[in-house]
Amino acid sequence: MDKSAFKKDGHYAVTLRKPDGRLRPANLYVHRLEDAYMIARHTSGPDIGLLIKLDYDDVVKIVRTHPVLDRKRFMIPEAMLKPKLWETRTSMRAYSSAPGLGK
Repeated sequence: MDKSAFKKDGHYAVTLRKPDGRLRPANLYVHRLEDAYMIARHTSGPDIGLLIKLDYDDVVKIVRTHPVLDRKRFMIPEAMLKPKLWETRTSMRAYSSAPGLGK
């Protein structure tokens, strides 16, 4: 996959290739797109809420895209998405809110 297949604030059901080569389904909410990677949040499964730095090559296939309503967008401070912060990390546990959901 490449950067043009994704949009900021998009919700995707994808097939990911894990480091050991196995394929795994995942639901992702994309927060930021960079040239070589994206910052996304797991929205289901055991890693729910985990922010990850994901290379585009790790996404094997986009299975489904979901529209995200303005009231259901996740809010994260821009400082947490800066490339400099992600130079040395691959994941971060962060809690955000969606104002329309009362959180």
